[in-house]
Amino acid sequence: MELWISYNLIEKLKGIHVMKKLKILYMSNNLVKEWTEFLKLADLPSLMDLVFVGNPLEEKYSAEGNWIEEATKRLPKLKKIDGTPVIKHDDDEEGDS
Repeated sequence: MELWISYNLIEKLKGIHVMKKLKILYMSNNLVKEWTEFLKLADLPSLMDLVFVGNPLEEKYSAEGNWIEEATKRLPKLKKIDGTPVIKHDDDEEGDS
């Protein structure tokens, strides 16, 4: 399941948690500026591909050079963010061997 909602002036992600089968979410160029809203995406168990570029939250952390690191720390299941594959290192894995 995919949802393409770029350029929609979206600031809040209330209700997104019901989309349990959502795998791809393209929501670039919206108005999300807080981690509390971004963290609602963690309630989507199937989400693998997120495009979030152009949101104030992404712009702030990209300017600081740590957007992908901060975003994937909060959404560890992502395989791709903003078109970039997420590279997992073995030392990132926690205990479940």
